[in-house]
Amino acid sequence: MGMKRYKPTTSGRRLGTVSDFAEITSVTPEKKLLLPMNKKGGRNNEGKITVRHRGGGSKRKYRIIDFKRDKHGIPAKVATIEYDPNRSANIALLHYLDGEKRYILAPVGLVVGNQVLSGEKVEFQTGNSMPLKNIHLGIEVHNIELRPGEGGKIVKSAGSVARVLAKEEKYVQIVLPSGEVRKIFHECMATVGRVGNTDHMGVRLGKAGRKRWKGRRPHVRGTAMNPVAHPLGGGEGRSHGGRHPCSPTGVLAKGGKTRKRKSASSKFIIRRRKSRRNK
Repeated sequence: MGMKRYKPTTSGRRLGTVSDFAEITSVTPEKKLLLPMNKKGGRNNEGKITVRHRGGGSKRKYRIIDFKRDKHGIPAKVATIEYDPNRSANIALLHYLDGEKRYILAPVGLVVGNQVLSGEKVEFQTGNSMPLKNIHLGIEVHNIELRPGEGGKIVKSAGSVARVLAKEEKYVQIVLPSGEVRKIFHECMATVGRVGNTDHMGVRLGKAGRKRWKGRRPHVRGTAMNPVAHPLGGGEGRSHGGRHPCSPTGVLAKGGKTRKRKSASSKFIIRRRKSRRNK
């Protein structure tokens, strides 16, 4: 899928790019696989804003995606490749032989008419899903489970891919897109191939309005505010704030721990991601 540029008729058109949607074959989603989505505007159950700069945006519905791929041994035919407003990757509608319809993430190379399958022993074909223990070394995979039966949890965004590095006893070593090497239980399912829509990161919005369509409101720098509105505000002329970056309430924005205190997953990480490894 490539990028499309328009003639620079306006300032927004001059700087913005869009996907050409060459892979998309249908613009009408399957009604039985849709759910309503209510907008929160960054507010919690008490109506208080817990995430700033959220609100508005285009109305959309959620597409139910089959991350588990638990219909083993039943072949499915790719009916359509569709756009999903809730994720960066495109999705594919599968028509199973027993009449059921499901959405999956559309990998690179999957086209209408292809047949996909999931199960213990299936071919190494793009879109097929199988346990990690049956996948050969060096094979590209995505939509990987962390616990058997829970459904894919990692490597699901557009263009992302992981590779099978090694196998030891009941665990398989996977190289993740971040460069992290992680051990995953060999019974966990994974899908062969790279997630499609690889040019997603090359799209330039071009104007503030496209950000508003996505439900993102303007983000004002703290140093541009008055001292009554933000700890970094005020000062004669332009200033650097005089302290570490923080929120309007003074909560530090950088350096905080993001992993759970009692997380047991650290023992499965063999090599940290690239940014930490290079330090």
